Amino acid sequence: MSRHSDGRRVALVTGANRGIGLAVCRQLAEQGVVVLLGARDAAAGDAAARTLQADGLAVRAMVIDTENPDTFDAARDAIDRAFGRLDILVNNIGIGCDWAYTAANVPMRLLRDTFEINFFSVVDLTQRLLPLIEKSPAGRIVNQSSAIGSLAGHATPASWATGDRPLAYSASKTALNAFTLHLACALRDTPIKVNAAHPGIVKTDPNPNGLIGPEEGAQTAVALALLPDDGPTGGFFHQGESVPW
Repeated sequence: MSRHSDGRRVALVTGANRGIGLAVCRQLAEQGVVVLLGARDAAAGDAAARTLQADGLAVRAMVIDTENPDTFDAARDAIDRAFGRLDILVNNIGIGCDWAYTAANVPMRLLRDTFEINFFSVVDLTQRLLPLIEKSPAGRIVNQSSAIGSLAGHATPASWATGDRPLAYSASKTALNAFTLHLACALRDTPIKVNAAHPGIVKTDPNPNGLIGPEEGAQTAVALALLPDDGPTGGFFHQGESVPW
């Protein structure tokens, strides 16, 4: 089955040199997964990988730069040469909220840039890696979303998601949720499971006022990445509970 993974599952986690992504890498590696730590900057990725390697974890860095799709192909080819397949893809990469703008005044450049990273690059990378995931006996794709992308939440008066929310970030996550559903449908006759995760309101560099740490925020994505054969697909989850679309 494997070339250099000794039969262990192989995962790629994007946007993983810090915060939630780094915590996902650690938790997957602690479960015996060989982890490829994706980062747009090679030096930052190498430094983050070394912190996990120092704890004896099987982690190596890989450049995934949303502004350079050639890195997507380079990553695909490197994974194919080294492992011949990809078992887990965690699309963690993304840019955060800009609370200064609502639907009434969001600059078009900000809207386009947010969609480019949070949606278009995720679709592009996933499609390029899908042939390798299809070679896995139990492929798993996890899209790191947010409950702020829930249309049901925005439409519910009592929900925390109502009010003047940042359109660029929220709408990009709504689109990512749609991709999750459509991809799960397209792969419904395969062993691949596709799900979206809401990490919670996590304290990270872009969100210093978060309520939980990255370690807790990583747990939902990790659980979905390690789903058993009878686990769900085409769902949106937080800590094992369904989140409304």
